[in-house]
Parts: sequence; C-alpha cells; structure tokens
Amino acid sequence: MKRIYLDHAASTPVDPRVERVMRPYFLKQFGNPGSLHSFGQEAIAAVDAARETSARLIGADFHEIVFTGSATEANNLAIRGAVKRWKEIAGNKDVRPRIIVSAIEHESVLETVHDLERDGAEIVRIPVNNEGLVDATAVSHALAECDDSRTVLISVMYANNEIGSIQPVAAIGEAVRVARNPGRYPLFHTDAVQAFQFLDCDVRKLGVDMMTLSAHKIYGPKGIGALYVRNDDAARKKSNAGSPATIMPIVTGGGQEFGMRSGTESVPLIVGFAKAAELAAATRKAETKRLAALRQYLIKGIKKISRKAEVNGPRAGGSAALPNILNVRFPGHTAEDLIVRLDLAGIAVSAGSACRARATMPSYVIRALGHAEERANESIRMSFGRGTTKSEISRVLKTLEGSLKLF
Repeated sequence: MKRIYLDHAASTPVDPRVERVMRPYFLKQFGNPGSLHSFGQEAIAAVDAARETSARLIGADFHEIVFTGSATEANNLAIRGAVKRWKEIAGNKDVRPRIIVSAIEHESVLETVHDLERDGAEIVRIPVNNEGLVDATAVSHALAECDDSRTVLISVMYANNEIGSIQPVAAIGEAVRVARNPGRYPLFHTDAVQAFQFLDCDVRKLGVDMMTLSAHKIYGPKGIGALYVRNDDAARKKSNAGSPATIMPIVTGGGQEFGMRSGTESVPLIVGFAKAAELAAATRKAETKRLAALRQYLIKGIKKISRKAEVNGPRAGGSAALPNILNVRFPGHTAEDLIVRLDLAGIAVSAGSACRARATMPSYVIRALGHAEERANESIRMSFGRGTTKSEISRVLKTLEGSLKLF
C-alpha cells in the first residue's frame, strides 16, 4: 500500500535537484570557508553564490542575508538580537523593552518573548479574529497606545503553520513605518517559513526589517535557515566602511555571517537552501493554483461525509489562506484517534505544529480563534505538497469516511 503524506507543513522531502547540488560539498569540495587555500576558496565561493541567490529572491542585498542553523534560531536572533542592540543604544539597564507579537506566532517566537518577559520585558499580544487574522488597525492602535521609545520590535508571521491564515504584512509594515521614531524603532519582523513557497516575499514591498526563512519547508535540507536583516547602509558595508547594525549577535565566536552568527558555515546545507528557494520561487504560481484546487476538493468532500465538520481558520475558498494547509474539526472524534486510524491506513496527518506534536496540550492557535478546548482536541491538520495528487485526496476522503463511521 502506497503511503500518503499530508504533513508537508511539518517537513518536506529533499528535492533530488537540491540533493544533487549539495553532494559535492559533502565529499569533494569540503573545505572550511574561512581557510585561505584553494579548498577554502571553493567553499566560500559556494556560500557567496548561495547568499546572492537567496538575496535576489526576496529583493534584498547580499549583506542582508544571515544563514542560521534553523528557523527557530533565526527567530531567536531577530528578537533577542534586536533587544540586545536596543539596550546597548538606550544605555539604561532599568528601561523595559516592549515587544508586540500576535497571539498565534510559532512557538519559537512566543517562547522566546515569554523568556524575555521573565527577564523584565513587556510583551503585548495582539489577538486574532475567528479566522486567525490580525487586523492591521489593531497593530496601529497598539503602537499608538505604546507611544514612546520602549517599543523595540513587532513580530507577526506571514502565514500560520497550523491553520494557514495569511496576515496583511504589507499593511502592518506601513503601520510600523508611520509609528517609527527617529531612532529607527520599532523594528518589524515576520516569520515567512510557511509563506515563501506561495507568496511574494519581496522585503521592500512588505516593509519588513527582518524575515525568517527555512529550507526544510521548501524541499531543502533540515538544519539550515536564514534571517534577512535590513541594513540601510549596505553600500557602506560593501566598501568595508562599516554601518550601524540592526541587531546584535546571540552566538559569538569567529565572526562569521558578517559577525551576526559565528560558527563554521555548513556549505552543503547553505547551497541546498539556495537551490530549494530558487526552485520554490520558480514553481510558486503553478503550485499555488494546483494545491488550492486540491484544498477545495478536500473541503467539499469532507462536507459530504460529515456535515458537522468545521474548517478552522480562514473561510473555505478565501484568499486569506495558504493553498496547502487545511485544519478541520470533526466533532465527537479526537485528533489523536483520527491520526492513529489514518496512519494505520497509510495516511500521515497531524494535530498541528510538529514542534508540539507529542504534547497532550490542545492547540493554542485554535484556542486563540475563540474556540473551546474541546474543538482544539478534535481538530487535525492536513497539508499538501508537490507530490500530492487528486487520487490521493480521494483515497483520504474514503478512508476518513470509514474512520468516522467506526466511532
């Protein structure tokens, strides 16, 4: 029996074309990018080419791309690094930094700001509506209410990993720009890990100061992420004249990645990241259209077999949802039972974020939509990818129908 994988929001298989370009840097061109000899020169040339490609795909400058070990690390660098830099500029250890985040950010953002909250930071959590959407006006109001120099950062993810809701990032970016003080604060960060495959991630159009990306969500390798960090004086940096940093490093050492993330660069993973990003950008429009049609087909099929089933997040057919994520509640059936039954039938789905997959706590994202814990416990996430076909979705529907009748 061929297995069906509907958990692409958690991780994707490495594209053979990505694996192919990575292979030489594991075996033959294995030099340290920091070495001066020819082996090192081959390695740093590959890193530079990958950085150039990655920057071009999001409308950024070469020096604005910082490679990290994961998206979680990139989010930590954005948030902790911004606060660290702000404190250095403020020069007053008694002043509390303020951070604004949405209620449905990824754990790597929410847990990081919670940790900073324990250290004295003030955290403002912006609610979402019942579709999981942030109102840009609410952000403007929050900024107006916090009209002082303590607001360091706003972090709102571009698209949610559990329900697929797409946030009005450009509108939020404009609200931040209007509220920004002469000292260039607050900064605006977005986690675009789920968004990059399907949405325009041009950083200038979106008005973001920092953006997080991940390779293993776009058919690249695990263990590599990237953080775009805006630098208005990039031209000065190119000429080695130096420029004011937006953030400060949280991993120190040899000063790699323009001093923002020390540690020997993983050349094969960086090369793989850039290739995966290039392929994802090239197929963005076609895959968005194809997967959106599959999502609608699945929604209609679910409604036929279970009238009580409810979609969590953006309305069915709405433009505010990613085309590859569908989160559904099946009243009277726990997510755990459905996941097990589907897995026994060769179908992989999840209850939400892979970072919390083994936890017994219900999804905080579903709860943030205004729903009860019961609904969170009865919801599963199905996420599609390049290999997902209509015949597979038909089989999923047939299996679901059988599983629901067994309860």
